[in-house]
Amino acid sequence: MLFIYIRHGEPTYDPDDLTELGRLQAQAVAKRLAIIGVDRIFSSTSNRAIQTALPTSERLNKEITYLDFADERHVWDNLTLDTPSGKEWLFHNKEIVDLFYTKEMMDLGHCWYDHPALAGKPCKEEMNRIQTERNRFFSSLGYEYIDNGKYRVIKENNDHVVMFAHQGFGFAFLSLLLNIPYPCFCTRFELGHAEITMIEFRNIGGYSYPKVISLSDGSHLR
Repeated sequence: MLFIYIRHGEPTYDPDDLTELGRLQAQAVAKRLAIIGVDRIFSSTSNRAIQTALPTSERLNKEITYLDFADERHVWDNLTLDTPSGKEWLFHNKEIVDLFYTKEMMDLGHCWYDHPALAGKPCKEEMNRIQTERNRFFSSLGYEYIDNGKYRVIKENNDHVVMFAHQGFGFAFLSLLLNIPYPCFCTRFELGHAEITMIEFRNIGGYSYPKVISLSDGSHLR
């Protein structure tokens, strides 16, 4: 299976929609995916993600399946920091980013949320929610999660599957999928507007270890 993750195009957040540039980006994504080929299309329930998915759905004549668990409002409630100027993503806050780069934080690995500086914040609960939903999602596609980024192939699947979602959600979702601690992933990798990440699930003796083929590729936009 080829799993394709795409962040929505350039948005307006209020109202939740795309800018004119974002709509052009969505059309460029559709042209690119028409070349790659897509068997199934999934989208977050946010309008900006749906609007990014629609040109692909129409061009390839494929229905969109909506995933509320991928809607960014969940992570916005739980993986952000309250500051005097309002909420801020953990990966945008300088103090938290500096903390994420420390050896102390790196030593915590996937239990990064146990750091005293994050005490009382719902980070652990949110990461557990995404992990549970990730397991359920990939199981529905034929891949049963075991541990440490390893999956059992329960049904052979050569489909190309695309998910349209978000940056904030994507950092958490992909860090878990690729078994890379969140502090490392969100500070060292990027997910640009309407850019394409491709991850291969290859069957190796009945097991699969997701492997990145491309990360945040925006060549179709240029």
